[in-house]
Amino acid sequence: MTTPWGEFALARFPEDPRDRLRAWDASDEYLLRHLAQEKVPLDGTVVVVGDRWGALVTALAEHRPAQITDSFLAQEATRANLARNGVEAGAVELLTTQDDPPERIDVLLVRVPKSLALLEDQLLRLAPAVHEGTVVVGTGMVKEIHTSTLQLFERILGPTRTSLAEKKARLIFCTPDPALERPGNPWPYSYALPDGIGPVSGRTVVNHAGVFCADRLDIGTRFFLGHLPSARGGRRVVDLGCGNGVVGTAVAVADPDAEVLFVDESFQAVASAEATYRSSGVAGRAEFRVGDGLAGVPAGSADLVLNNPPFHSHQATTDATAWRMFTGAKRVLRPGGELWVVGNRHLGYHLKLRRLFGNSQLVASDPKFVVLKAVKR
Repeated sequence: MTTPWGEFALARFPEDPRDRLRAWDASDEYLLRHLAQEKVPLDGTVVVVGDRWGALVTALAEHRPAQITDSFLAQEATRANLARNGVEAGAVELLTTQDDPPERIDVLLVRVPKSLALLEDQLLRLAPAVHEGTVVVGTGMVKEIHTSTLQLFERILGPTRTSLAEKKARLIFCTPDPALERPGNPWPYSYALPDGIGPVSGRTVVNHAGVFCADRLDIGTRFFLGHLPSARGGRRVVDLGCGNGVVGTAVAVADPDAEVLFVDESFQAVASAEATYRSSGVAGRAEFRVGDGLAGVPAGSADLVLNNPPFHSHQATTDATAWRMFTGAKRVLRPGGELWVVGNRHLGYHLKLRRLFGNSQLVASDPKFVVLKAVKR
C-alpha cells in the first residue's frame, strides 16, 4: 500500500497465499491522502476505530495512535503488519471495543463498520472524549455509507457532511458540538426468548452492539435450537462462533454437567455470550475465549462442537472461515466426537464435511436450512 507516509507491505490474518484479497482498500488510501493533503495535526491523541487489518495504524504508527477494534483477527493482523514493517512494539495501543477508550481524543478516524449498531455504540462510548477541536473523519466505500450512517454522526457528535467519491470511496467530516445533548446508549440489548425454544424458552439473551441479529433470534439459530443433540452428562462442548451464546447456553441448561467453551473472534460476541450464560442461572462450568477459531484449544479435548459458520468476511463472500472452523473442529474432537453444523442449504456444507471427516449425516432440514452431523472416526 502506497501512502504519503511511505509504502507498506500488508496482509490479512491468518495469512493464506491463495487469498487474493488485499489488506486495505480505496477508503483507507483516501483517508490517509486526506490527512496528508490537509496537514491534519497528528501530534495529539489519535484514535482509529474499526481498522480492519491494521492498514491505517501501520501507516500512522509514527504518531503512536490507538486502535479500537471488535475483531481478534483484525488485532492479530495489526500486530503482524506492524512487525512486518519494522514498527517497534508498543508504537500502537491495541484496544478492543470492550476496553475503556482514551479520556481525550484529538483526532478520531472511523472506518465505518458493517453494523450500524456497532457504530452507534462506539460513537456514544467515544463522545465524552471528543472536544470542540477534535478532528473527526470517517471513511468507507460508497456502498457502506448510508443516510443512517451520517445521521448517527450528526446525532451523537455534531454537524456532518461527506466528500465527493473517489474510486468508489467516500469520507465523512464531522464537526464536534460539545453542547449536543446525546441519547443514552441502548447497548447491550436484552430480550426474553419466546416459548417453544427448547430448554432456553423464556430465558434472557444479552446482545452487545454488532453481534449478529442483536434484537431478535435469527431463524437459523432457532432451527438449530430445535434439533440439538440430546443431553449426555459430563461432555466437553464447544459453541464455535458463539455469537450471543444462546446455543451453548441451551446445552448448559439441558445438561448442567456439561463443560461449555464459548469461542468467537468478536470481543462483543464473547461478552454477549458470557452475559447470556450468566443470566440463565446455570451452575455449570463454562469458559469464554476470544480467538482465531479453535487455535490454542488442545487436540482431542472436546466431545461435541456446535457451529453456525459465517459465510462473509466483511464485504466478501467466502467459505474459507467455515472450512477453517470445520478443520479446527476435527482437530479438537476426540475419536467418536461430533461436529453439528447449521447452514443455508445452498452452501453445500455436506460436501466439505464428507471430504474432511469422511462422513456427513443430515439431521434435519427445512426449505432454507439444514442441520448436519459429522463424526470423527
